[in-house]
Amino acid sequence: MAQTRNKKELKSEFSYNRLWKLLIDRDIKKKELQKMSDVSATSIAKMGRCENVTTDVLLRICEALDCQAEDIMERVDKEK
Repeated sequence: MAQTRNKKELKSEFSYNRLWKLLIDRDIKKKELQKMSDVSATSIAKMGRCENVTTDVLLRICEALDCQAEDIMERVDKEK
């Protein structure tokens, strides 16, 4: 019988506010980013909710915007 291990609750999460600011600064809509990067609308929506996305999604966005990962995301403390 397989045992499930409790994962340690994380105290921080990734915020994509830097990405949204970059899009505003470059006058790029989320729909345009989706097409430029070949990333699904679902992944963009997940990022809007600070949910997990794959590193492939992050890499596609970085390549489309010609930027580094730290330009589109940062680790922040979770709100209590």
